[in-house]
Amino acid sequence: MALIKSISGIRGTIGGAIGDNLTPIDVVKFTSAFVTMMKEERGTFSLNFERETCEASRVSLSKSLNFKILVGRDARISGEIINSLVCITLQSMGVDVIDIGLSTTPTVEMAVVKHQADGGIIITASHNPMEWNALKLLNEKGEFISAEEGKRLLEIAEKEKFSYAAAEQLGTLTKYEHAIEDHIHEILKLDLVDVNAIQNANFSVIFDAVNSTGGIAIPMLLKKLGVTNYQALYGEPTGIFPHNPEPLPEHLHKISSVMKNAASEKWYDVGFVVDPDVDRLAIVMENGEMFGEEYTLVAVADYVLSNKKGNTVSNLSSSKALQDVSEKHGVTCFAAAVGEVNVVEKMKDTNAIIGGEGNGGVILPELHYGRDALVGIALFLSFMAKTKLKCSEIKELYPKYVILKHKIELNKGIHVQELLQKVVQKYADYHPNTMDGVKINFENGWVHLRPSNTEPIIRIYAEADNAKEAEKLMLNVMKDIP
Repeated sequence: MALIKSISGIRGTIGGAIGDNLTPIDVVKFTSAFVTMMKEERGTFSLNFERETCEASRVSLSKSLNFKILVGRDARISGEIINSLVCITLQSMGVDVIDIGLSTTPTVEMAVVKHQADGGIIITASHNPMEWNALKLLNEKGEFISAEEGKRLLEIAEKEKFSYAAAEQLGTLTKYEHAIEDHIHEILKLDLVDVNAIQNANFSVIFDAVNSTGGIAIPMLLKKLGVTNYQALYGEPTGIFPHNPEPLPEHLHKISSVMKNAASEKWYDVGFVVDPDVDRLAIVMENGEMFGEEYTLVAVADYVLSNKKGNTVSNLSSSKALQDVSEKHGVTCFAAAVGEVNVVEKMKDTNAIIGGEGNGGVILPELHYGRDALVGIALFLSFMAKTKLKCSEIKELYPKYVILKHKIELNKGIHVQELLQKVVQKYADYHPNTMDGVKINFENGWVHLRPSNTEPIIRIYAEADNAKEAEKLMLNVMKDIP
């Protein structure tokens, strides 16, 4: 089993030993560290526990803090227990808590800003299986904490020097049940979301919510968009995932089968699949074939850029198709290191109007700086409605690249950075990008090598016009890795 501590949050399997899994003790420790770090950053909390402070001064200080943190969770079966531990810990540190309950990651991100909270905690392990859960940590902007903040949080957690509130200074707990409705309301206000066009198109939609909170949010969104003909697969938020929850083609046999069987009757115009916390979106075409998670962002960006000009951003491991679409519209596509935090930072630096990652993550800054499957659905349906193109016809607009993904287990004693440097030197004529591992752009495709932060492996990605060429590129580079 595992406990993974990184800038993207604290993830682990439920149960087992403290420090090796996500146990109640670990939940309390990292929640306490998060609050401690936030108070320290704002200059309202001293980590110098050696000093003597009178009780009256400490009470006055606690009153002046009035910290507020918003908490939400996906539907996985451990969520309710973890949620209780998080909320109680926050209150014990003198923090006022707004608990929005079953929700989505982008909903929590937006709710932090709406409720003017000092931060947020999302209880979700995203695409991980149901035995996993995690604490994803947000700042006051509803964005993931930075790498520097993540490092500082781990240092604080290691020392375990936390200060809890006196009885009269305990935080309050408020329940708020309309966060998803608020989120959808803001989506509907976007100029690029054409409700009338969607309603007039009379789409028939099927979606797979993997028995998590997408089963709550997607029907609410579809109804507001005027879509009355829809079917849910695994739409009950029981937290019992019926298949691997990562929305990859190899996990989506059911929805594909249903759509293929219905294709002759033209029952469904499009299928949508989300992960448990609804920040990644995969699309299934009317014939039951996969649109490709790499092309979710490509298609949405094409629609956005058709109506508004501006830069785009994706990570180094995402398809070149976004660059092609950007060039078609006369704008620049910038590359960022892998990870939502890095993509958002690059989007801000380049004033990008659309961005995301090739895993089905769409980020629309006009709404908020976070991957959001719900806005992805609204924009894609608007694209279909306004162009009157079938889903498969939209896919034909883009180059047919193939991405292969592999990982290499490293032998003991291998120094990863030295190994990557040798790759850089060998392919120096191709001017490798070393922003995040090594990416080599060849004339007929690219290869990207990234060392894992949590495992003794190197992840390797390759893209080309066809699978054979992508595999050839990958194997050529892999020969240089012992």
